[in-house]
Amino acid sequence: MYDWAKFRRAKGAVKLHLVLDHDGYLPCFAHITDGKCHDVKVAHTLRFESGTIVVDDRGYNDYKLFSKWTEQGVYFVTRRKDNAVYEVTETREIPQNRSILSDEIIQLTGEAGKKCPCLLRRVTYYNADKDETFVYLTNHLKLGATTIVSIYKDRWQMELFFKALKQNLKIKTFVGPSANAVKIQIWTALIVMLMLRYLQLKASFGWSLSNLVAILRMNLFVHRDLWTWLDNPYEGPPLSTMQPQAKLQF
Repeated sequence: MYDWAKFRRAKGAVKLHLVLDHDGYLPCFAHITDGKCHDVKVAHTLRFESGTIVVDDRGYNDYKLFSKWTEQGVYFVTRRKDNAVYEVTETREIPQNRSILSDEIIQLTGEAGKKCPCLLRRVTYYNADKDETFVYLTNHLKLGATTIVSIYKDRWQMELFFKALKQNLKIKTFVGPSANAVKIQIWTALIVMLMLRYLQLKASFGWSLSNLVAILRMNLFVHRDLWTWLDNPYEGPPLSTMQPQAKLQF
């Protein structure tokens, strides 16, 4: 049915490439492709202002992309590839009692070094809760090692955004099989999510997203002042001030 959404022989898929802004954790860029489109291909089309810090996972690891961002003054924080070949040019002092195992300035070698000749930073962090070691790669040479780790941890907000999108809005099943129908449904869900986040921000009442969605659905056909209701959802509706309808003279 979804023959345009190329992925596997017996399965179709679409990808939503999304940039989530740290200020408010709201999407500022979205692009929909079929499932075979590589993440890096879309990443090369993105334009960021100088000084921006981009956080991505290993699916976006591309040394040409890292070199281009560095030349543009754009910083990145990501997970290092296991097969990366490099030389350590500087070993920095690590903070005490912060679970930082190493903080090194490195130079990529081999083909990777030709694609990205700039100096990078390798930070190794031990997560005691998961008993796991993580290695991060960045081109930001000034921030503290613990700050680099905290920046990458914020990438989890992307997973929470997609989880909220799937749980609260109709995005798991589609109303039509065509590319236009699927894209319209995804774009509509993103627009609704922006509106819901805005309502959360403006309301003085501490709404959770799931409660806000559920109660809005129940009140879609109820005539209420939206902003008053958002601040005081448990207050009863005001008495109608409308004049009774005049009788028709036949």
